[in-house]
Amino acid sequence: MQRTPQDALTRLMDIRHALHQSGLDGYLLPVTDEYQGEYSAAYARRVTWLCGFDGSAGILLILPHQATLLVDGRYTLQAQQEVDTALYSVYNSSEVTVASLLQELPPGRRIGYDPWLMTGHQIDRLVDALDGHAMLLSSPNPVDAIWKDQPARPQGNIYWHPLTYAGRSHEDKLDAMAEVLRNKKVKGFPLTTPDALCWLLNIRGDDIPFNPLPLAYGIAWDDATCNVYIDPSRVPDEVNACLKGRVQWRKPEQWQNDLAALVPGERIGYDPEQSPVGIRQALIGQGVVVVPMANPCLLPKAIKVPEELEGMRRAHLHDGVAVVRFLAWFDGLDSNDVINELQVVEKVEQCRRLSPDYVGPSFATIAGSGPHGAIVHYRATEQSNRTIIQDDVLLLDSGGQYRFGTTDITRTIVRGQPSADFQKHFTMVLKGHIALAQARFPAGTTGGQLDVLARLPLWQQGKDYDHGTGHGVGAHLCVHEGPQRISKRGGDVALQPGMILSNEPGYYCTGLYGIRIENLVAVVEKERHEDRVFLGFETLTLCPIDRRLIDRAGLTDMERTWLNEYHRDVRAALEPFLEGAEAAWLFERTQPV
Repeated sequence: MQRTPQDALTRLMDIRHALHQSGLDGYLLPVTDEYQGEYSAAYARRVTWLCGFDGSAGILLILPHQATLLVDGRYTLQAQQEVDTALYSVYNSSEVTVASLLQELPPGRRIGYDPWLMTGHQIDRLVDALDGHAMLLSSPNPVDAIWKDQPARPQGNIYWHPLTYAGRSHEDKLDAMAEVLRNKKVKGFPLTTPDALCWLLNIRGDDIPFNPLPLAYGIAWDDATCNVYIDPSRVPDEVNACLKGRVQWRKPEQWQNDLAALVPGERIGYDPEQSPVGIRQALIGQGVVVVPMANPCLLPKAIKVPEELEGMRRAHLHDGVAVVRFLAWFDGLDSNDVINELQVVEKVEQCRRLSPDYVGPSFATIAGSGPHGAIVHYRATEQSNRTIIQDDVLLLDSGGQYRFGTTDITRTIVRGQPSADFQKHFTMVLKGHIALAQARFPAGTTGGQLDVLARLPLWQQGKDYDHGTGHGVGAHLCVHEGPQRISKRGGDVALQPGMILSNEPGYYCTGLYGIRIENLVAVVEKERHEDRVFLGFETLTLCPIDRRLIDRAGLTDMERTWLNEYHRDVRAALEPFLEGAEAAWLFERTQPV
């Protein structure tokens, strides 16, 4: 999406003119699409088209004489580099909020928003915070009116996710969904997140990058059937045959007609955390009784059944072989070899493509060398691409989609010799990673209660990081999923056996380097003590952590034992699939500390 400074100015002026014509004093434009997804198709990347910011989270507030982009701590450096800061102010959303910006305006200002891009929870919270100071008005999206060459909606493939990988039939899931709806005394529940729809029906697709999803809404009914709003001609006969008549495919334009056809007084479920406020508005306008409730797919999707867990283990075996092949190649480079970030991205992809079950990357590979490593979600482009010079630190965060599972791994490596300061910082991050990996906690514990374990070694040295410690991961679904997480922001969802999360503390030294060590872990039952069940983590990721980067004096005996046992397990799992120089590299890199 090529843009020039003049494009940015012209587009911003056109938006302001459109707002003036509509009688609006401002407009809220979030990065997300109507599916509230992390990754959007090209047609929905409105913020990128308008201002240049290409991150997966953030919101623009456009006013007549001011435009502000709010992003979280992962994206502050990236946003400042991607947008014209003469046109857009950039703030960390933990320090400046939409509400605080609007409260600085004279009272009574009319602020528009697209009801299909904002959830009910977002609007409710903002209305409460404003307390009448400004008026929020549902209105057409002005970007769609001025984006003349806006791309068409994707028409990708839809394919079946077999029972051997899914572990539960779609009939079983639909029956369970219907039981929840009947218990809540609701007729139906709109499904607006494609990953929930895919999990429920055991289907997948390729409408967007990285997440194997078709973009569609659905409605699950209390009779254990489901409407899916997608062009029926896109659905292969094989998928229809597998679904056995439980699903009715309806064209996307029939979605609003079906909402309008609901009987006044009928009870329909609605998830204000995930679903667009436009759905609630449509239901209320039809006289339907809106019943707030969490998406019934959310928790069972997060708790993997044995077949899904086995698929995730299998995916990590394939992925471990691929990443070890890359690392052995990288370590084998001569000091005179010229290599840049984009070449690293391509080489990692080449190594993964050697697996016949590889589908594609699970997110855009982060290969940040030197100062780029300190940009948490950095992505190399032709413009930013940096040569990795001797003694550079390289932060490599990548993942793969396999037909049976999803991976996400970060390793920090050095081309040459690490500095003493770097080794000290790397060791603090490793200590936090090990502390979380070894944790034992009673059932009912949330990820927010565990977050301190990963941060404590850094806190003790007056340091921290601005991203979460762990996110949920889907099984050949989204690499980021809820409701489970490990974060300072907490969350009231208890960790349960079968959930998969990342363990990824980090440290970022602006202008010099970034450090992150990430493995995926599965929550498992560890032991029982009288009437208490204690849980812990099974590490799924299979890849050495570079011993050369550690200040060994900074590790305790217990931490050394964990690292040595982890490396023993990595070698045992991967060695049968490697030979020659790659096998020798693995043997050397998994020797005891």
